[in-house]
Amino acid sequence: QVQLVESGGGLVQPGGSLRLSCAASGVTFTTYAMSWYRQAPGKERELVATITSAGDYTNYAASVKGRFTISRDNAKNTVYLQMNSLKPEDTAVYYCKADHRLGLRYYWGQGTQVTVSS
Repeated sequence: QVQLVESGGGLVQPGGSLRLSCAASGVTFTTYAMSWYRQAPGKERELVATITSAGDYTNYAASVKGRFTISRDNAKNTVYLQMNSLKPEDTAVYYCKADHRLGLRYYWGQGTQVTVSS
């Protein structure tokens, strides 16, 4: 059974930091590219950041570039999203997604809430 379990969300003040984690099980982690998406109330889900299966390439949405960093630890089957200089507009439910590198299948986590507010 495939599971992606996000953690690390919460309430933080503007300018603060959070680190999200997504632990994968039931998959060969090294064959999946991993991504973080987010969905704010009333808005569509949007891609935040992606990292390749080998961890050798990353890509970011323009709105988070320079503030967020995606990384992965293949030994721990975990992907991370370090979020710095958080803004109220970063408030959303954050989801991780696993995409097989050959496009064969994909999986979503259940999401973790991030709220940026004073």
